Amino acid sequence: MSEPRPDGPAPSPGRIPHGPFRPGDQVQLTDPKGRINTITLQPGKVYHSHKGSVPHDEMIGSPEGSVFRSSGGTEYLAFRPLLADFTLRMPRGAAVVYPKDAAQIIAMADIFPGARVVEAGAGSGALSCFLLRAVGEHGLVSSYERRPDFADIARANVEKFFGGPHPAWRLTVGSLEDALAETDVDRVVLDMLAPWETLDAVAKALVPGGMVCAYIATTTQMSRVVEDLRSHGRFAEPYAFETMLRSWHVDGLAVRPDHRMVGHTGFLVTARRLADGVTPPARRRRPAKGAHPAPGDAAPPPSGAES
Repeated sequence: MSEPRPDGPAPSPGRIPHGPFRPGDQVQLTDPKGRINTITLQPGKVYHSHKGSVPHDEMIGSPEGSVFRSSGGTEYLAFRPLLADFTLRMPRGAAVVYPKDAAQIIAMADIFPGARVVEAGAGSGALSCFLLRAVGEHGLVSSYERRPDFADIARANVEKFFGGPHPAWRLTVGSLEDALAETDVDRVVLDMLAPWETLDAVAKALVPGGMVCAYIATTTQMSRVVEDLRSHGRFAEPYAFETMLRSWHVDGLAVRPDHRMVGHTGFLVTARRLADGVTPPARRRRPAKGAHPAPGDAAPPPSGAES
């Protein structure tokens, strides 16, 4: 396939940009110390820093991975930002879903091309971008956001990354439990304070075999959503987990974990939708001692107390 001309039409929203840099492209300039500056290319403009300047016209028409020398002699490596880079640096209203968690949501909730996905809590639009990448132009992501100001931020971020309105995205201002109109939904992703409040609406929207995935911040939220999924009656046994990411320093014989890591960011809980009229099998896993105390049982004595 021939490379698109730098002055040709930009790729349609939702497609991965490639080829020479074009006007309107976002470009990451990385200096020798690894510091990154993201700019939007405009003919006639100049990138300025304390290490000199680089004309945008010099970058337009050049391939990705090019190196540009500033007027002060500093070399900058130029790439289009990856989605992970963009989401970590996007303007924020609500906190963003970290790429490590977005990747787990895509994998563990099995988001596939062409899927119909409902997202509750658009936030700043980070997870919306990952979901849109996964479903493609022929899928559908319906995002619900209660706060109009967050919805505006999410819309601006999604359109900035994809270069315009994405054909597979629909954003609704309102709560999921009140505004959800979709049926035959393949997946529901809940990034909200009290996901258990939406389970009735989620169960009605999901197809049998569909999946709900909740992203929550605390152990108390995780416990509540797991127990409510179990008691609801229309979901199979939920699975709860978290993901930690640790990078490594590799330089010759100096190979060690980095001192800083992205530890806990949130918990994920997934569960499958049962067929209508089906009663889930009773769990046979033995619960931990004291996990479900019987009514009237005396509380255990404090550790170290005399018998």
